[in-house]
Amino acid sequence: MPGLLHQLIERTQADSPHSTALIHKNAEFSYADIWDQINNVASGLMTHGLAASERVAVYLPKIPETVFSLFGSSLAGGVFVPINPLLKPSQVAYILKDCNVRVLITSADRLQLLDDVLGSCHDLRTVITTGVASQTLISRQEITIRTWEQFTTTSPHSQPFHRRIDGDMAAILYTSGSTGNPKGVVLSHHNMVAGAESVVEYLGNNSSDRLLAVLPFSFDYGLSQMTTAFSVGANVVLMDYLLPRDVIRAVDRYQITGLAAVPPLWNQLAQLDWPETAASSLRYITNSGGAMPKSTTLKLQQSLPDTEIYLMYGLTEAFRSTYLPPDQVAIRPESMGTAIPNAEILVVREDGSECAPGEPGELVHRGALVAMGYWNDPEKTAERFKPCPGQLSEIPLTEIAVWSGDQVKRDEDGYLYFISRKDEMIKTSGYRVSPTEVEEVIYSSKQVNEVAAIGLTHPSLGQAILLVVAGEDSIDREAILKYCQKELPNFMIPQAIEIKPVLPRNQNGKIDRKTLALEYKDRFLEDTAS
Repeated sequence: MPGLLHQLIERTQADSPHSTALIHKNAEFSYADIWDQINNVASGLMTHGLAASERVAVYLPKIPETVFSLFGSSLAGGVFVPINPLLKPSQVAYILKDCNVRVLITSADRLQLLDDVLGSCHDLRTVITTGVASQTLISRQEITIRTWEQFTTTSPHSQPFHRRIDGDMAAILYTSGSTGNPKGVVLSHHNMVAGAESVVEYLGNNSSDRLLAVLPFSFDYGLSQMTTAFSVGANVVLMDYLLPRDVIRAVDRYQITGLAAVPPLWNQLAQLDWPETAASSLRYITNSGGAMPKSTTLKLQQSLPDTEIYLMYGLTEAFRSTYLPPDQVAIRPESMGTAIPNAEILVVREDGSECAPGEPGELVHRGALVAMGYWNDPEKTAERFKPCPGQLSEIPLTEIAVWSGDQVKRDEDGYLYFISRKDEMIKTSGYRVSPTEVEEVIYSSKQVNEVAAIGLTHPSLGQAILLVVAGEDSIDREAILKYCQKELPNFMIPQAIEIKPVLPRNQNGKIDRKTLALEYKDRFLEDTAS
């Protein structure tokens, strides 16, 4: 197998140049087509003076130029930084400054939105736009603006691309942190290629697969759809959807065989009708980014009886950690499964000793997928990337593992179960309560489609549980509370229910608990004061 990320495409274009690699709307690109485009991008970057390991930010929606830019940066010997297209200018500027981006690839309209902030990005030297943009948009005249056509039709660079090895940086993905600004997770070529190989092994991907890319490429789970497909010569359909029903239509139109999504989207898709032509093409679906409610899994099983369901757990710092095989979904639907191929998952106490079956502990991931740390942040890196427990003292060099911060437990058969993140656990009346456990009960009532349980400061309980439900104000709060009283012990019963039209999400589409906690932080204190 290839050692460098772009070699996934290089190998297939050499063996099967005319095989379809990429589809966007009505346009199709073969592996030979995209390899040519990737080479054009790499040559353009070299012509504009890109040094080895310099960062190239890509701030675009899911269009072919996005794919060409990411892999072209890899081929040139640079490091790509995919930026979520939903981010606002100040958030984009933070990323550009934080990892010293040298080249920005974006669209003319997005560049106009960034006009006020790019002046502070002192390392930025070149901006490439997919439309025509005026140089006057940027106050710093030392920034060169080129259109995509100008950039990719330059004469081939006379010098070879920068030599890279699989241990070198390939990408920096920004992920939400527990405080303030996001952190840049540094991934090597080896991390990403090993991740693709591991996923292919347990999903059984092959060249006949067609994967629908609906998640952002700034999200490791979304980026995985491309790396997985390209590693086996399959093809990817790019899609930015407006409505959940658009996803089902795309599955039908393009005869998609594999679909990945996060729980909020699966909750919506489970409520819709799936035409037989869509259901029959879909070989598998995957979930990550949070626990899939059992009620949602059941509905999807009913709508997609011949589709395999893979429930997975991952973290950007190690890409993917566990998966639950389809034949176990009906047996243990609440399980995260077991370690993916080429990874080991440990459950440990605070002192690093391994937990007994059924005993809660921190999930620690070791293996080829462990990232290189957080960009330019040794303090936070030291908190999360620490020596692997149980290493033999005779081995002189320390192996580094990812300490996830997630509390899990392992059953007697070796299957893992998520409890909660340390910083999301609710401490109420002396008990530690998992918000996901409360949410599962609410979902099982079939009275709501989306809910978040959060812990808020309470004068007598320490923290009290607030349920925030997405929907209309006509939702029956009393009925939900009665169901909770029936299904939950007293200390786990929510103290109140708030209803919002929609729940906020972070840049990766997950429910943003931190934003909700901030919005309602005084909810129970106000009750006491009144």
